[in-house]
Amino acid sequence: MQQQTKQDRSLGELFGDLTRDTSTLVRQEVQLAKTELTQQVTRAGKDVGVIAAGGALAYAGLLALVAAVIAILVVIGLPVWLAALIVGVVLAVAGYFLVQSGLKALKTTNMAPKQTIETLKEDAEWAKQQTK
Repeated sequence: MQQQTKQDRSLGELFGDLTRDTSTLVRQEVQLAKTELTQQVTRAGKDVGVIAAGGALAYAGLLALVAAVIAILVVIGLPVWLAALIVGVVLAVAGYFLVQSGLKALKTTNMAPKQTIETLKEDAEWAKQQTK
């Protein structure tokens, strides 16, 4: 049997082909969106890890340095309460900057599936051309 040309096919056949092609296209777009979002969530997870590391580092530093530096400050003549206050403020500020660094990196992560949006625009143009 001779293959029908596009001009010889019925309207029903053409719409059937368009429906199948559109269905395939939608499935591919969904898969692309899933892949793109997975990559972005992975990046965001790393940024959250930086925030957690900053918090843990600030806490560990607080524990270690409070004991050592307070002892040194007391030995040189400061009252215990003042030595503890000075060390606590310094470590809290350092921890704050680490957390802010992680939050800033997290905010710059764009979660929009850019590639999917672009291909959806292309797909819409393709579908428009198919119906002409």
